[in-house]
Amino acid sequence: MPLMPQVTELIIAELLYLQYESATDPIFMYINSTGVAKDMNRLGNEVEAFAIYDTMAYVKAPVSTLAIGNAWGESAMLLAAGAPGLRGALPSASIMLRQPVQRFDQMQASDVDIYRRGLRKTGREVVRLLAKHTKHTEAQLERDIRRPRYFSPYEAVEYHIIDRVLEPNDEAYRAVIRGARGGEDYREPPKISTKKPKKNQGH
Repeated sequence: MPLMPQVTELIIAELLYLQYESATDPIFMYINSTGVAKDMNRLGNEVEAFAIYDTMAYVKAPVSTLAIGNAWGESAMLLAAGAPGLRGALPSASIMLRQPVQRFDQMQASDVDIYRRGLRKTGREVVRLLAKHTKHTEAQLERDIRRPRYFSPYEAVEYHIIDRVLEPNDEAYRAVIRGARGGEDYREPPKISTKKPKKNQGH
């Protein structure tokens, strides 16, 4: 699912709600997203990932990120931004780093220049945040993602985008499955009683 305003609002609301429930229990973020592009076409929502990133940094609870499908572009940045030691991927996940997607269809020449400046600023911020979480230099990252660069989960571990690959026999993998099924690692929201209160009987 690409990052769009509706998706961003839902993720931010969930992060804030889960922190309200517990400021110490980890928050599990499952990522399957192509970033702010769909079929390699720009959607014009480059700042959506930054809104999620800022909320992840704001909440006190550690945020565990897990790639379960695609984690491309800005979504890969969010994957790398998880709490140290709590960033992972399933064995078949696809991870890709890239510069923000450019698209200048039906723009005036002056608008193209303005958009390019904004896009360069966004690209520098993506590089800065990736450098912070992967321990690579900004210069190296700029070279590495000049063109889209794909990683297998194991290559992503070597590049420090994630910390581990969750294999089916790992206890961490089973914990994720239990959490998805509402097991012991899942924090269920409080239930609201639907029973009507009994009326006081007069004498």
